[in-house]
Amino acid sequence: MDLDNLPKPANFIEEIIDEDLRSGKHKKIVTRFPPEPNGYLHIGHAKAVSINFGIKAKYGGECNLRFDDTNPVKESAEYVKSIQEDIRWLGYEWDRLLFASDYFDVMFDCAVTLIKKGLAYVCNLSAEEIKNTRGTLTEPGKESPYRNRSVEENLDLFYKMRDGHYADGEMVLRAKIDMASPNMNMRDPVLYRIVRTEHHNTGNKWIIYPMYDFAHPIEDAVEGVTHSCCSLEFEDHRPLYDFITEHCGFNPRPRQIEFARLNLSRTIMSKRFIKQLVDEKVVRGWDDPRLSTVRGMRERGYPPEAIREFCNKIGVAKANSEVDIKMLEHAVREVLNETAARRMVVKEPLRVVIENYPEGKTEQCELMNNPQKPEEGSYFSSFSREIFIEKEDFSLNPPPKYYRLKPGGTVRLKGSYIIEYSGVKLNDAGEPETVFVKFIEDSKSGGANSGIKVKSTIHWVNANDFVPVKLNLYGYLLNEGEGDFFERLNRDSLTVIENAAAERALMDAKPYERFQFLRLGYFMAVGNFIKTRPEFNMTVELKDGYKPQEG
Repeated sequence: MDLDNLPKPANFIEEIIDEDLRSGKHKKIVTRFPPEPNGYLHIGHAKAVSINFGIKAKYGGECNLRFDDTNPVKESAEYVKSIQEDIRWLGYEWDRLLFASDYFDVMFDCAVTLIKKGLAYVCNLSAEEIKNTRGTLTEPGKESPYRNRSVEENLDLFYKMRDGHYADGEMVLRAKIDMASPNMNMRDPVLYRIVRTEHHNTGNKWIIYPMYDFAHPIEDAVEGVTHSCCSLEFEDHRPLYDFITEHCGFNPRPRQIEFARLNLSRTIMSKRFIKQLVDEKVVRGWDDPRLSTVRGMRERGYPPEAIREFCNKIGVAKANSEVDIKMLEHAVREVLNETAARRMVVKEPLRVVIENYPEGKTEQCELMNNPQKPEEGSYFSSFSREIFIEKEDFSLNPPPKYYRLKPGGTVRLKGSYIIEYSGVKLNDAGEPETVFVKFIEDSKSGGANSGIKVKSTIHWVNANDFVPVKLNLYGYLLNEGEGDFFERLNRDSLTVIENAAAERALMDAKPYERFQFLRLGYFMAVGNFIKTRPEFNMTVELKDGYKPQEG
């Protein structure tokens, strides 16, 4: 690597890495993404993935995927599999696939090392008693009555813990540090506890399991991680991280660097709360398109490149803040505007009869697949005497500046003719049931009358050649405001339209294929798409309220 010509650092983490390379502290950069397999990844994890794998790409280093599977009560092989699939879907590939549980023997030996150094002891206090003796931010903790056991007694008890002589919760191994430390994490933290639960990777080999704060630094050190990047809530844990790697004899030792976690407006970013929504069936599962999970975003139609670009745009900060969800939606629109094929779907069909169009006649109207990419050519949509337009595109008593179809008005049908109002048939409720119009001959593009000025172009679907489709429209899961998220839940965040009218071409959509439905928004064919019952999830509306900052 040419150290004199490194690209300008994009954030404070890269500044640290650049200095470590120039000083000769490291010759190769190694990072890792270490999720706990106790749930599915969400957009916050996607940010951490982009940071760690981005460092790998920039510096030609390595990034490992390591599962921090030290809590068998909450973890499962299902989550292990889903996390791997989601990372690959996002567009990243790890160098090594690793598990914290692969190092349980190493961690046990490290615990023995600390006991022999007089830096760890077996404690008989219950979890509640330990909590009650930790003290407060202004008062020191109280030392355990078992703190001064001899090295020999602690070794004997620790081996007996491992061998099953004690019940769950009866004993723990604690670090012996400082019960008066201003950092609560240094007040003799628990390193090991007894848990009789089958582990997804090691089965029933172990009944004692290391705590995350003990396991994590050991994993990093064993793997040769140079920079352990984690979110800001672990900043107060860094002294314990360094204590473990130092006193367990690791050299060189990894450096922990903390960055601000991603908080996204009107979105739930906690695996625990997401799991609660899933368990209580507020949402259909971890892949519900209203969720911030990677699975949910995929099912909603978010392109992975848009998520990567969003993570890149928000950058890496040292202080927590909330990012407007409209910034993510803007990134999604930018990608879909370039890549999504255009099609016509009428959400709430209103029948229109073109009185002067020949009965029984059908013609083909040519429309562009994507105006952003003329090279992708065009497709044809059938047109006949009867069509559907949106219910909202006609008004008998229009408000000011209403430029769609109305008495005395004209509009252009997308890719087709100009039509002018003729009459209307009302139903028993006094609402429009059928609108009658006349078309202007030769008003299609290139025709003699195509230059007639109209103030509006609307979409349509042939009423004699359409496909009924199901549309799932999604709102934000949380209402605006602050406080308990269950009180802010938007109970109307899903609207289902069972019988929208679509062009027949959409029968041939492929699962996960994305479209722009003209004037409606961006949609994606559902993952279990079938021709006999086409279904589409709304990805994002067309209107973009986000204004990128300049400079």
